[in-house]
Amino acid sequence: MKKLLSLTGLGLCLSFAAVAQESVQDTTWRISGENTLLLNQSSFSNWAAGGINSFAANLIFNYDFNYKKGLWSWDNKAIAAYGLTRQKATGWRKNDDRIVLNSLLGYQASEHWLYTFYMNFNTQFADGFQYDDNGNSTLISTAFAPAYLSFGPGFAYKKSDNFRFNLSPAAARFIFVTNDELSNQGAFGVDPGATSRFEFGASFDAYYKAELMENISVENILKLYSNYLEDPQNVDVDYTLNLFMKVNDYITVNAGAQLIYDDNTLIPRQENGVIVPDSERPTLQIRQVLGAGITYKF
Repeated sequence: MKKLLSLTGLGLCLSFAAVAQESVQDTTWRISGENTLLLNQSSFSNWAAGGINSFAANLIFNYDFNYKKGLWSWDNKAIAAYGLTRQKATGWRKNDDRIVLNSLLGYQASEHWLYTFYMNFNTQFADGFQYDDNGNSTLISTAFAPAYLSFGPGFAYKKSDNFRFNLSPAAARFIFVTNDELSNQGAFGVDPGATSRFEFGASFDAYYKAELMENISVENILKLYSNYLEDPQNVDVDYTLNLFMKVNDYITVNAGAQLIYDDNTLIPRQENGVIVPDSERPTLQIRQVLGAGITYKF
């Protein structure tokens, strides 16, 4: 597994170096990014309607490194996000944890169509738990458990940086589970005791961002994957909706929701607030974030 990740990283670095060397004379790189700190707080004292004091903080880094020269283009996005929320009864718990690397190499076929080769990598920073109403926790994920690496040739339609999609009908995907406890459980579709799983299928990625009105924009990110080798009808879905409201050059209000369905990701079931043993099953995963904060763009 480490050898595969090393070779993949080496290949990307060599490609980056080769393209960067060409761009010295042509200055064809466009680099942009956002650093965002979101804060959300509520406090109650002698409040007749009741309420729970809470505080949440999220830190998000979102960078784009895009290259264009002649008929060639290379779009890269890196996202790192981590967030914590605190309530008196439960203490600190995370509410966001993502590492996302996307890369798309394209060769122009016509005005808006490209021949492409894509690579996606996803994992997280820290342990993830499911909690019951009594505060008991069950480990369900951690760094590199899971980690997803997918790549393959395909074709893309790109109207602009705000509207594009890519389809790869021959996409390889590796699922890594490097934690022994989760690996022994056969988490995320790996065989019990195994640290990786190989899939081969079709991948579809789409991105659309629109301005609803002045200083308010909405972003849609959709990822689909079908594994030809096992239950191709069970399509993995990952959809993210982000709403950005700009107050001024530095203050923003952000809202986001992410929906994930993966047939190989089994989540324990709860009854009356208690986790039921051996009740894991695939289910819709939902993450929501809302906060006001400081954003620095470049």
